[in-house]
Amino acid sequence: MAGSPVAIWANHLAGRLSGRLAVLQGWRRLLALTVLGLLAAAALPPVYALPALPVALTGLLWILSGAGRWRRGFADGWWFGMGYFTGGLYWIANALLVDAAQWAWLIPFAVLCIPAILSLYIGILCAFVRRGATTTRRVFMLGSGWAIAEWLRGQLFTGFPWNPVGSVWVFSDYAIQGAAVFGVLGLGFFTILACAAPATLADRTGPARWRLPAAGAFLVAALFAFGGMLVPPGPVPSVPDVRLRIVQPNIPQRLKWKREYATRHLSTLLRLSRAPGAEPVTHVIWPETAVPFVPSIDENGRRAIARAVPADGLLLTGAIRRTPPGVGPLQIWNSLHAIDASARIVATYDKFHLVPFGEYMPLGELLGLKKLTAGRTDFSAGPGPVTLSIPGLPPASPLICYEIVFADRVTGALDSGRPGWLLNVTNDAWFGDSSGPRQHLVAARLRAVEQGLPVVRSANTGISAVIDPYGRVTGRVGLGQEGIIDTSLPAARRAGVYYPVTGDLPLLFMSAALLLWLARAPLK
Repeated sequence: MAGSPVAIWANHLAGRLSGRLAVLQGWRRLLALTVLGLLAAAALPPVYALPALPVALTGLLWILSGAGRWRRGFADGWWFGMGYFTGGLYWIANALLVDAAQWAWLIPFAVLCIPAILSLYIGILCAFVRRGATTTRRVFMLGSGWAIAEWLRGQLFTGFPWNPVGSVWVFSDYAIQGAAVFGVLGLGFFTILACAAPATLADRTGPARWRLPAAGAFLVAALFAFGGMLVPPGPVPSVPDVRLRIVQPNIPQRLKWKREYATRHLSTLLRLSRAPGAEPVTHVIWPETAVPFVPSIDENGRRAIARAVPADGLLLTGAIRRTPPGVGPLQIWNSLHAIDASARIVATYDKFHLVPFGEYMPLGELLGLKKLTAGRTDFSAGPGPVTLSIPGLPPASPLICYEIVFADRVTGALDSGRPGWLLNVTNDAWFGDSSGPRQHLVAARLRAVEQGLPVVRSANTGISAVIDPYGRVTGRVGLGQEGIIDTSLPAARRAGVYYPVTGDLPLLFMSAALLLWLARAPLK
């Protein structure tokens, strides 16, 4: 292979391309990096243009080979990140169009400023990667450093771990099963190694230049083969005596909090909840902030929604919770309530990972600004991930909205008891028919694999879904549709899941040690 005419031609072409990219200057260099970042974003869900990722990472490494100083390496990484994050997160602008008259002016800032901040992680990484003495070293530095950068992105400044690079494999139920062992960060580590390996084709070192690309191809094949051995051919067992109804009312965000539509919205939820089904339902699940009132203080409202509670069952609904009138200063929470047929609240969970700008305004008092969503009061945070006891169901780990994107914070401490399932209620109506809701569903599928737990997801406008512990979607209501899912509750996996115990620390320790060892060349 290495001595064939095709291989010789490929080596020659790679050498010429890498040389031209390395010496680019000025706007041509910046444009090339931004386009390569956009190509990398095309590999993310829901597009899954996976061949674009090796092209993008190979081009990035070839350009970095011409970055003589760390400032140049940082700038190269930052411009690549601008393309990557802008392409992957463009849909954030849709939230500002819900009330366009008030917030549309912020769209350029949202579309550019958020990627500009997130690109700092890739910029710092590339300042290290350029120190690699050979292309092979730079490949391994990029893989190990990318894992560290993604972990930091999920931790610092409240965290935003959206679109980890390991999510490019979610088109395949088999390829993502490695996340049960080393999490999505580990999946990303191997993804970067495999997809950046073709950069070594530009090295003029004879047949050896093919070794790393061949190893990368073998690694990808191993991911699929490993998953193929784990995923059962049929459905997993179900929890006995549990029958769920997931409700998706499809209420547009621009109408959701208008008082004149409150009765209509509640009627839609009740109608869908009480529709005939093939089997009796034990529990009904409504999405985030589903009801147009505050159930914790509105007894009449609770009695109204109690009409949707199955006999001897419960209704689980997202709702606003607040301190009772006249009791201390006003506080509000984004909550989940379990309500029985007597209109009693038998369990409550408060969201702990709040969305900046949407649920609270960072430095709001200092800047004199209020959050972008309805109401003038910032939400308060709950105590953290918990295992919630809900009558008639296995213990649950409730997660509201984007809490499910944080891989290391979806369940409580192991000593508090392991949940039997993840319950995700959300309202993605803010983001319309875009990549955002689809990427949110991908995050839920990855959490199912990592934890070995089923995920039940109720979304206002979609995508509502039932996900088994192997990440397979067994039922869904599509984006922008009204509907229900009547389903059993898949049982948790009993073996082959290690990530809940080990977490990210082994991978991070290995990545940090590898990065520092490979970057030991003197700083210029």
